[in-house]
Amino acid sequence: MPFLFSLLVIALMIGALVDIITRDDSQVKHLPKMVWIIIVILLPLIGSLLWFAIGREYGDSGIRIPRVRREAPPTRTEVRPAKPVDTRTTEQQIADLDREIEEWRLREELAKRKRDTEDPTAGS
Repeated sequence: MPFLFSLLVIALMIGALVDIITRDDSQVKHLPKMVWIIIVILLPLIGSLLWFAIGREYGDSGIRIPRVRREAPPTRTEVRPAKPVDTRTTEQQIADLDREIEEWRLREELAKRKRDTEDPTAGS
């Protein structure tokens, strides 16, 4: 297990050194390139992690993560349609539902009578 950890640290150090050397001076932050190279060589794990965390400039290239933006509140010139408001009382709503239930019952009864008159053997 320590061998695997050592390989990972060496691979990270080599990756950081290659990145430091190939990077343009304008893309190196906080310290000169030579100082970053010395830090990565003397402190391989910590120096490499510091380089990737704060030492390099990440440009616009690479993976773009889309930002989810909240919808802006409506401006005064922008008028949204108002939500419908039911102004009926509870008793009126119940009465309307009762009428609707009765209507559906009558429709079913009419459809049954129509079937019975079309096919008189189906009812007996």
